[in-house]
Amino acid sequence: MRYVFEFELVESEGWFVAVPLDFDGATQGKSLAEASDMAADWLRTELEYRLMNGEAIPSPSLGADPRRGGRMLLVAVDVSLDAIEKVSAKEAAALLGVTPSRVSRMAKEGLLTSFRVGRDVYVTLDSIKARIAEKPKAGRPRKDKVCA
Repeated sequence: MRYVFEFELVESEGWFVAVPLDFDGATQGKSLAEASDMAADWLRTELEYRLMNGEAIPSPSLGADPRRGGRMLLVAVDVSLDAIEKVSAKEAAALLGVTPSRVSRMAKEGLLTSFRVGRDVYVTLDSIKARIAEKPKAGRPRKDKVCA
């Protein structure tokens, strides 16, 4: 589905800051083009997060006037759960070299990003790549002994 939202671009200390009108947060870039690209990435990430977590997506405030003395930027992105790069929990386990139950625990601990579609559980490829890049050590972490 295509979503369209407005951002206000404000110049600050050599940066173009893109502030969304309908969400908390912001992003920035060194040039107008970079700030525009960052705003699209920011919006896509925000909307994907909301879709994965069943959160409401606000109605866009289109046609608003600048609130911070900047200029308005219209950003459109195509976002859907189908478009998110993902694998099943079983495939995630194979990619990470762990059991499916470990994938479930990692998702609950916030180490992987997962979501449900009906009865199926999916894990985002981005979170798998990030976990692999961290190069976690095998086995359980040791608990430090408490000296009394």
